[in-house]
Amino acid sequence: MSVHSERFSAADLPIDGIDSGSSILLTGDDTAALKTVFARLVAADDDERSIVLATNAGGRSIQRLLNDARSDAGSRASILTAEGPARGDDVTSVDDIADLTQVGMQFSTLVATAQQSTDRFRSGIFLCSTIAGEVEDTRSVFRFLNSNFLTELRRGEGIGVVAIDRSAEMGTNVDSMISGMETSFTARIDIETTGRNEATLEISGIDGNEGRVDVSL
Repeated sequence: MSVHSERFSAADLPIDGIDSGSSILLTGDDTAALKTVFARLVAADDDERSIVLATNAGGRSIQRLLNDARSDAGSRASILTAEGPARGDDVTSVDDIADLTQVGMQFSTLVATAQQSTDRFRSGIFLCSTIAGEVEDTRSVFRFLNSNFLTELRRGEGIGVVAIDRSAEMGTNVDSMISGMETSFTARIDIETTGRNEATLEISGIDGNEGRVDVSL
């Protein structure tokens, strides 16, 4: 049994704690708000590691985003990016984001490597809606999530966050896709932008944190 038993904290969010093994479906129609909340959930604490699949941002951009959420979190991240080149050991590139078999293998390798240095990890996909827009059959996205992303959470001590931009063009009905995905996740957070740098989160599935909360972005 792992020596760690504490819940995962969320940086600058009114969430008391997230149980290990939790998978969070994060949705909204404001990309900037999604990016901020995603980073606050995924940014690694001192004894943790972040593993991020970035579909529309380069490795350096994701590192800066994580640093903004939690001090020096970018240096504790392994990033698999579909935008830009590989950079050192911490940023790996994806040749074809639509090849989910290969992407899944690369992602699982990064999770396994991260766990060689620390038991605790936070995994994330930003944005899964981009993947859905690239593949011919959205069922392949479901298979990828269930056979790779969500499986890793059951194997180790971690949490996972998958972000979906509801305003993105995905070639499928967004409500239907989210409803189908939601059954595989333990929790969901919907973001509603309410003003300049302000939003309301609708939280379900996170113990002790159910309901609506207002946040500054």
